[in-house]
Amino acid sequence: MTAAAHPAEGYPPLAGMRLTELLGEVQERLSTVARTQERVQDLLDAFLSVTRGLDLDSTLLRVTEAAADLVDAEFGALGVLDRGGGLGSFVTTGISAEQRAAMDHPPRGEGVLGRLITDPRPLRLDDLRQHPASVGVPAGHPPMRSFLGVPITVRGAVFGNLYMTEKRGGGPFTAEDEAVLTALAGAAGIAVENARLYQEGELRRRWLTAVGEVRSILLAGQAPELALRLVVEHVATLTGADGAWLVSGPGALGAYEVRAQTGEGLDDIIGQQVLPADSPPLQAVVDSGSVAIVDMTAAPYSGPNAHVDWGPAVGVPLRPVQGLQAVVIAARGAGRPDFDPGTGELVGTFVDQVNLALDLAARQRDARRLDVYADRDRIARDLHDHVIQRLFAAGLGLQAILPRVGDDDVRARVARVMDQLDETVRDIRTTIFDLHTADDTDPAASVRRRVLDVATETAGTLIRPTVRTSGPVDALVTGELAADVVAVVREGVSNAARHAGAENVTVTLDVSDEVVVEVRDDGRGIDPGAARSGLRNIDARARRWGGDCQVAPLPDGGTAVRWRASVPSPE
Repeated sequence: MTAAAHPAEGYPPLAGMRLTELLGEVQERLSTVARTQERVQDLLDAFLSVTRGLDLDSTLLRVTEAAADLVDAEFGALGVLDRGGGLGSFVTTGISAEQRAAMDHPPRGEGVLGRLITDPRPLRLDDLRQHPASVGVPAGHPPMRSFLGVPITVRGAVFGNLYMTEKRGGGPFTAEDEAVLTALAGAAGIAVENARLYQEGELRRRWLTAVGEVRSILLAGQAPELALRLVVEHVATLTGADGAWLVSGPGALGAYEVRAQTGEGLDDIIGQQVLPADSPPLQAVVDSGSVAIVDMTAAPYSGPNAHVDWGPAVGVPLRPVQGLQAVVIAARGAGRPDFDPGTGELVGTFVDQVNLALDLAARQRDARRLDVYADRDRIARDLHDHVIQRLFAAGLGLQAILPRVGDDDVRARVARVMDQLDETVRDIRTTIFDLHTADDTDPAASVRRRVLDVATETAGTLIRPTVRTSGPVDALVTGELAADVVAVVREGVSNAARHAGAENVTVTLDVSDEVVVEVRDDGRGIDPGAARSGLRNIDARARRWGGDCQVAPLPDGGTAVRWRASVPSPE
C-alpha cells in the first residue's frame, strides 16, 4: 500500500492533541464563567445582606462581614471617619476577643490606613509590611501581608473605608477582588445612608415622644419641678450623656440655680448656686450666647460633681420663659465620643417645645386660679353683704333692748352674746381677707392683710370698719409703695375715728394701672381749725409716686379721702 493510500497516517496523534487542548481551554473558560457567575451571585447576595435592616451599627458589621467573605479575607475592618477626618470608630471581623485584648490600642488611622483616608482611592498591596507607609500597626495585632482597601462614599463624601487583609490560601488580592469590593462599597454607601436617615428619623421620633410625655405631665397639673426633672432625664438618655442639668439665672453675683439634675453617682446639688466659672460648658454658653460643645478632659475642674472625670459636654441656652433664662447641660465621662454638632440643635428644639408646654401649663394654672379667686370673691361678697350685716343688725337689736332688761344676770348674758357677735364679725372679716389672699402669698407680706389689720386696729371699738379691695393688690403693691398705702389707710381711719365722730368707715383699695385708696366715713367732716399735718404727709406720699390726694365732703355727710399713686414699672 502506498503512502497515498494512507493520508492520515501520522496525523491522528496531532489532531487528538489539539482537540484535548481545545476541550481543556473550553473547560477552563466554562469554569471561569462558572466562577464569575458564582462570584456575581455572591456579590448579589452581599448586596442583599448589607441592605437588610436599618440599624446603623448592625449594617456596618454586615458590610464588613460580607466584604471579608466576598474577597476571601481572613481579617476585615470598616473604619468610620469622624468630623476631624480621623478614625472615629472601627468595626472588625475575624479578630477574636483574645486577639483584640492583646492589642495595646485600636487602629488610629495611621500608616497605610491614613493614606487611604487622605487619598480615598482603592489600594491593593501584595505585602503590607513592605509598603513605606506601613507604620502604626498596634502591638499584638495578628500578622498581615496582603492588603486591599476601598473607600465608602455617601452622597459624594467619604464615610469610611473597607480594609481587607490576609487572603485565604495565601497570595495577593486580585484585580477582580478589587472590582468586587469596590462594587460592594457602592452598595454599602447606599445602605449606610439609608441606615443613617432611619436613625435620624428614629431619633427625632424619640425626641417628639419625650416632648409629648413632658407636655402630658404639665397639662395634667403636675408640679413644674417634676417636668424639669423629666426634661433632664430625656436629654441624658437621648444624647447618651452620663449627667444632665437644667440651671436658671443669672441671679445674685451672676450665679445660676440648679433646678434639675440626673445621673448616677452625682452629688445632690438641686437648689444650689453655680457660677459660670465653676462650669466650663455653662461659661462657654454665657460667653457665646449660643450652643457650646467643650471637652473637659484636660480642663482643670473643681466645681460641682468634680469627683467624676468628665469629658465631652454640651451646653444649650433656652428661650426665656416668663422672664427665666435657663441653660441645659449634658456631659459624658472622659474617653467617651464627642457630641455630634447636631445634638445642640436637637436639645434646643426639644426644650423649645417644652417651653411652649410650660407656657400653656402656666396659662392653664392661672386660669384655674382666676376661677378659684372668682369663687372666693363671690363668697367674700356674700359674707360681707349678708352675713356680717345680719350680725350687725342682731348686735344693734341686742344693744337696743339692753337698757330695758332689769335682770342683771340677763344683762350680763346679753352683753356676752354681743361680745361673741363682735368676735364673730372679726373672724369673718379675717376669713374674707384670707379668701382674697393668694395661696402662695405670705400673710405677713400681704398688703390686703396689712390693710385689714391696720383698719381694724385703728378703728378699735369707736367705729365699725369695712375694707374692700380689688385688682392684683399683692402682686403690684410692694415695697415702699405698700408702706405708703398702709400709712394712708391708718391716717384716714384714725381721722374718722378720733376727729370726725363717725360711726362707720369704709376703706377701698383698687389696683389697676394706678393705686387708688379711698377712705369714706359718715362723720361730721373735718374741723377747719384742726391741724392738717397728717393729710399733708399722705399728700407728700402721693406725690412721690406721681399721684395726688384729695379731701372732699360727701353730700349726705361725712368725708371722703381719695389718694392716688402710679404703679411703678417692673425693672
